Amino acid sequence: MKKSTRFTVYAAAIGAMYLVLTHLQNLIFPDSATMAIQFRLSEALCVLALFTPAAIPGLTVGCLLFNLTYAGTLPLDFLLGSAATLGAAWVMWRTRNLTVRGYPLLAMVQPALWNALLIGWELTHYIGMGFPFNAVCVALGELGVLLIPGSVLYYAIRSRGLDKRMFEKP
Repeated sequence: MKKSTRFTVYAAAIGAMYLVLTHLQNLIFPDSATMAIQFRLSEALCVLALFTPAAIPGLTVGCLLFNLTYAGTLPLDFLLGSAATLGAAWVMWRTRNLTVRGYPLLAMVQPALWNALLIGWELTHYIGMGFPFNAVCVALGELGVLLIPGSVLYYAIRSRGLDKRMFEKP
């Protein structure tokens, strides 16, 4: 498969997985993927940005499509949520080789940092409660997802050699 075709297919598949998983979670556990302290399991897919740059547009478009299709989305969430996902995925890709005992800790906390800043500001603008409170709430949810199911996904990909067999090299 040509490299550009593979990139596009990976990006589309990652975006579709993000969109479907987020909607599915909201159906099974209403509002668990959309509140201030959200535990959006689809955010664990951010780990894919450590293995392929195709995850950057894939995650961004998946987040954008969810925010455009979910009725409870705040008015700026389609812009700020997508920007946070884009920034976090890009920095994750760029810092993927900076590890602590083989674990890409700096990369893994990027979604928490980006979402705390952008979504924390958005929540403060729309619902109040103060920026520090909102930023910490958003960061806690993101950290929970990235450091628990995200780490499981990261190690599952690495232990099965999928990082070398499946994902394209830069």
